[in-house]
Amino acid sequence: MDLSPAFIAGAATAFPHAAITFDRFHVVKLLNEAMDKVRRVERIEHEALKGHKYTFLKNRQNLSDKKEKALSEMIELYLNLGKAYRLKVLFNDLWEMPDKPAATAFLTNWCNDVEEAKIPAFMAFAKTVRGHWSGIMHFVESPLATAYWKGLTARCRWQRDVPGVTEIWEILST
Repeated sequence: MDLSPAFIAGAATAFPHAAITFDRFHVVKLLNEAMDKVRRVERIEHEALKGHKYTFLKNRQNLSDKKEKALSEMIELYLNLGKAYRLKVLFNDLWEMPDKPAATAFLTNWCNDVEEAKIPAFMAFAKTVRGHWSGIMHFVESPLATAYWKGLTARCRWQRDVPGVTEIWEILST
């Protein structure tokens, strides 16, 4: 679910025994907002950053050769932007962690790296991550959340071979 306090309160009231799980989309959306804040601050002083909002927000493999070259140059030229971009890319490794202990260790180290980098927008994002830690960890360890994400990335075709998905859909549809 969304990280909104209203959603959290509503879910806690309606389903008091349920474990809240924050989905990848909403977490990454907040990460991208932090990345864009860093870019906008740098853009004020550097005209060369004009027109590069999505250069920093898109996945690197989806950039054209021209945008890829520009990104490489900008993350070297603008140190704060480079640090922020590296943190953004690194954060996405969270979704590939094999289990909760690995994800916990990874996210702890990532938050420590953010504190060392001292980039305000990322420090605010790391604070949000810490405040929603258990719900993010539930996503990492949840086969349903993983199945849901895989289903979305496969253009909403649910993967019936993921254990438990068929049974869960049967329960939800009754």
